[in-house]
Amino acid sequence: MTDLKPVKTAVIGCGDISDIYFKNTAGWKILDVIACSSLNRKNAEMQGAKYNIPHVLQAGDIMADPEIELVLNLTVPEAHAEIALSALRAGKHIYNEKPLAIRKEDAQTILREANSRGLYVGCAPDTFLDAGLQTCRRIVDEGSIGQVVAVTAHFLACGPEYWHPNPEFLFKAGAGPLFDMGPYYLTALISFFGPVHRVTGIAKTTYTERIIRSQPKKGTKIKVETPTNIAGILEFKNGVVATLVTTFDIGEYYRSAIEIYGSEGTIKAPDPNTFGGPVRLRKIGEKDWVRITMESRFTENSRGIGLADMAYAIRTGRPHRCNGEMAFHVLDVMQAILESSDSGKHIRISSTCGRPAPLPDVAPGELFKAMDDLI
Repeated sequence: MTDLKPVKTAVIGCGDISDIYFKNTAGWKILDVIACSSLNRKNAEMQGAKYNIPHVLQAGDIMADPEIELVLNLTVPEAHAEIALSALRAGKHIYNEKPLAIRKEDAQTILREANSRGLYVGCAPDTFLDAGLQTCRRIVDEGSIGQVVAVTAHFLACGPEYWHPNPEFLFKAGAGPLFDMGPYYLTALISFFGPVHRVTGIAKTTYTERIIRSQPKKGTKIKVETPTNIAGILEFKNGVVATLVTTFDIGEYYRSAIEIYGSEGTIKAPDPNTFGGPVRLRKIGEKDWVRITMESRFTENSRGIGLADMAYAIRTGRPHRCNGEMAFHVLDVMQAILESSDSGKHIRISSTCGRPAPLPDVAPGELFKAMDDLI
């Protein structure tokens, strides 16, 4: 691959998650982060100084700047659609933190707007590109556990009021454990098995009010506006059946798992909100689990790899992996789980998406050349 011109990028939203993005994007030559913005200007100024970002701007100034080609949207979920649509209408590509939007209608508008303007839409999570989950995908694709029949996936935790400095938004519509953590699990499963056909769900709000236990807002009351204990059963178009449970309601800090059950064996996958492993495999008839050697890249926290992949796609015209269609399908599935709980019926999923192409097992420095060759 010949050297490509870096994509001039701006970050809107300088909260807690922005640190890892600023740190990692500095390592990709295809990305040139030249501006940042936040509702709290002090946060933007602090991050700008910390990561040597040339310009601290208002969001409107970012939209008006013709030099900026790509906006990384790290705002709270309820602002995702507004910022994304503003960026697209200003002629800029957009990459959202998850979810793509709170409402399907807004997400559909984002995709239509981008399509009409020939612009790219990307969306987190990109953790399915990590070494551990890519290794699991390879095992599935190779048929090492035979025909996949069932999957269990769960995120079980106490609420973020115990640890997050500003947890209020996580109890509003468009958040909760399903919308906050579900995208990691659903995106991983879709990367393994493709799109979902139908779902059944049960959603509960165990506590209507929470008390913040963390600093600096310890003692503040939170009104809970979204379900906090959700179970869903998913049937994929290829026939695999998965059970997904997400909750903020247990008396334990954190428990996460994905297990994939096949006719010839079982895979224990790593936490999909991390990078790396371990990956364990046990074949039928074997007593012990075998730890599998992982793919050779992205074993550390590499959030931003999906953004870099999209930047290369912008320059080369190829598809990108963390794309808007998959993010919309994830949103569609999550909304359907809640709709099923309300209606007491199976919900068929009208949207679809392709499986994103796997990453080749090469060193990070050779990654995008290999990906272009792959496509």
